[in-house]
Amino acid sequence: MKESVFRVLKLLEEAGGPISGESLSASLAITRSAVWKHIKDLREMGYEINASQQEGYQLISASTMLLPYEIQKHLRTQVIGRQMQYLKTTPSTNDVARTLATEGDVAALHGTVIIAEEQTGGVGRLSRAWVSPQGGIWITLILKPTIPIDHVFMITMAGAVAIARAIRKEFDIGALIKWPNDVYIGDKKVAGLLLELAAESDSIHYCLLGIGIDVNIKLDTLSPELRSGVTTISEELEHEVDRAAFLARVLREFERHYQVLESGEYDAILREWKSMSYTLEQHVRVNTMRNSFEGEAIDIDEYGALIVRKENGKIERVIAGDCFHT
Repeated sequence: MKESVFRVLKLLEEAGGPISGESLSASLAITRSAVWKHIKDLREMGYEINASQQEGYQLISASTMLLPYEIQKHLRTQVIGRQMQYLKTTPSTNDVARTLATEGDVAALHGTVIIAEEQTGGVGRLSRAWVSPQGGIWITLILKPTIPIDHVFMITMAGAVAIARAIRKEFDIGALIKWPNDVYIGDKKVAGLLLELAAESDSIHYCLLGIGIDVNIKLDTLSPELRSGVTTISEELEHEVDRAAFLARVLREFERHYQVLESGEYDAILREWKSMSYTLEQHVRVNTMRNSFEGEAIDIDEYGALIVRKENGKIERVIAGDCFHT
């Protein structure tokens, strides 16, 4: 948002009622026509503003778009989300973040959040397509971790814990975490995470944490094959929610858990992940690159691997794969 447009919005918010174009013009030292242009820009961003020749302009309601200004009203973080880049549509927020991290100063970019209203080429685990329509939260965080490389996978665990906690605190819904990196409400997926790492030997150049959350999306707008396995927050609550406030909550929760990781308290993240696990103590079918098998999910080890007791009693450690509850 341009600084002059932002200043018009601030004055409209502070007025708490109608304010004349003349007052806006005088306060900002710009012409009346410039005021009108900025009002038009704000309307295009989704702000509802009444205009009257007698009373002037009045802000009726804030934008429902995921504008950085609206998110940062609620943010209260030290690093995560202090820098944001907003896009109405993009093939993938990860692609945008990767370009920034590759070409820029990663240390200065640490905590930056790339936000899109929709993605046309979103990608999930194993390069699967991730449907990302308007109404969801589609973001990528650029991180420069100081975490040892053998524990960097826990960034995803911290992200899953943050999303589940945010859903529980914001909406009083008992969200759970399904191994390896999905968040569920009941038996339906509501969010997923994807961690991308750029590293050499034992040195991490940067990490990209992609997050997708189904928020204000109507299930009947999705294809039947998608609809059967997912839910959205608005469907669970039977009303739409403030995405900006909720995203701010997610980012606050993530910063808190990321700081725990950076302090080396890996067990604390693991314990919290396990306390909200949808997978542990469940009978599961696991598909890996090598084989498929069934058994009981009995633990998550210190490296995030799923520990399964197979039906023949043998213990299997799964580092990567698909897990299905049976």
